[in-house]
Amino acid sequence: MTAEPTGSAPSEGPAGAAGSDKEPAQEQGTTTRSWLRDHSELGVCVLLLALGALVLTDALTMSVDIAQRGPIGPRTVPFVVGSALLLVAVLLAVDVLRGGRGEAEGGEDVDLDEPADWRTVLLLSGVFLATAVLIGPLGFPIAGALLFWGSAYALGSRHYDRDPLIAAVLSLATYFLFDNLLGVPLPGGPLMGVI
Repeated sequence: MTAEPTGSAPSEGPAGAAGSDKEPAQEQGTTTRSWLRDHSELGVCVLLLALGALVLTDALTMSVDIAQRGPIGPRTVPFVVGSALLLVAVLLAVDVLRGGRGEAEGGEDVDLDEPADWRTVLLLSGVFLATAVLIGPLGFPIAGALLFWGSAYALGSRHYDRDPLIAAVLSLATYFLFDNLLGVPLPGGPLMGVI
């Protein structure tokens, strides 16, 4: 009588054949996941590519008859931004496929264990939403000043004498730049006759 060894080879029957087919499929799934994990920056490439295509499509369908005042009109900036997004997406994809990798965050004075500052995020979100609501009735100069001052406050600036003045100057400069120089009409609000 001979005893079978405990570590005997797998049986040659149909069950053994099916078991050997599952292992390569599992290895292939693992290697695909591993490859995707190692090249996760390609997701950023896809996002940049989609954003670039969206910006260029929006620029091509933009109606510019009213706002066009010269060779440089409202389409110029979207064309430049959309083209730059597509170029960066392609260059990043080439770099990732050649083995380039982004460095892990190693901030010197940033504590990565600290939770997110939700108060600042909520304050900034409120400022942006308030600007979107107020830009129609108050116009860009006032709503823009509130946007700049509110953003500075949300980010920690507490110079109550200086910040509103800087915000007003930035808002008026932005209004004149877009409305007069670039030909993009912005709502003036109650200050329309004064400005």
